[in-house]
Amino acid sequence: MMRIIFHCDLDCFFAAVENLYNPQFKGLPVIVGANPKRGKGRGVVSTCSYEARAFGLRSGMPISKAFELCPHGIFLRPNFEKYSYVSKRVMKILKEYSDKFEKAGLDEAYLDVTDYCSDMNESRTLAKKIKERIFKEIGLTISIGCASTKSLAKIASDHKKPNGITIVPPKYRIQFLKNMDITRIPGIGRKSRIFYAKKGISTIGDLLSLSFEEIERLFGKNGLWAWKVSKGLDERKVQEKEGFNKSLSKERTFFSDTSDLNVLYSKLKELNDKIHEKLERKDVYYRTITLKIRFEGYLTQTRSQTLNFPSRNKKESFNILLKLLKKNKNPLKKVRLIGLKFSNFSRKVTKMQQSLTPFLTQTP
Repeated sequence: MMRIIFHCDLDCFFAAVENLYNPQFKGLPVIVGANPKRGKGRGVVSTCSYEARAFGLRSGMPISKAFELCPHGIFLRPNFEKYSYVSKRVMKILKEYSDKFEKAGLDEAYLDVTDYCSDMNESRTLAKKIKERIFKEIGLTISIGCASTKSLAKIASDHKKPNGITIVPPKYRIQFLKNMDITRIPGIGRKSRIFYAKKGISTIGDLLSLSFEEIERLFGKNGLWAWKVSKGLDERKVQEKEGFNKSLSKERTFFSDTSDLNVLYSKLKELNDKIHEKLERKDVYYRTITLKIRFEGYLTQTRSQTLNFPSRNKKESFNILLKLLKKNKNPLKKVRLIGLKFSNFSRKVTKMQQSLTPFLTQTP
């Protein structure tokens, strides 16, 4: 039996929510991200409205470049409490249309509607109903892709943004995909695109022309995943995720590059304290601590330490981070960004928690 899967993706979510709370911004270029500081700001654009995209702005762009391209734009800092509230309202509506629901982020979710639609024509009717209800009750537009797999549905939802519906019946899969850039496949980014291009692959159609054996030889397991996606062989189920995040992380870009250890220590402590506040609320313990440093010139280094047992001690984790910082420090370069991540989570400490001090004093 053919599966019918929706990928529902809210359009320019952060910017759209800001317009919802600030109607005076409607029709104007709204940019959510770091403080541009009149073109001297650090950090990047989180998202921006379609009016801002008309000036060449995009997610991930340096905020200084965004200000250069659109100095008259409405620049706002992210408000995740507001975005989370609106997201919960949207997800509550989506859940009503299928008992097979999977939230994929604040602004996107999958629905398996196989048991509710007899064919793709019925799926279009259902998608329209969902879109109309979300716009009426929340005031946001949403793009919906419908296909027989999660990955194809995700590609489809991006095809007619904003506020579009794209249905991809299995028999039209190749026609739909063949001329698309290879980066339309989830998981293939700009760097991977260069790697594929060196092997003569620039479109999904190029990928489809190769055999399983050729893909495995040229690109390994990552290439096989991309090939399976393009062949409609993604068998992942739509299911509500249980448990908790795989990791928690925070990073900050300095206003100006610095080699001042006091500044680095202070920022490291601030980030460490904030993450531990979340860990306490979620009642989560970690085993792996990772430090990330980006130097001037964008050279990035990361170092990690995995503990022998789960922990949640901010003082002792800070000592580990200082030790990792000393290993990471490049005396010839100033630091642009510093970040940390806690991962390898568990809900309960399975062994009696000891002090980390003996481990800190061991020679690595």
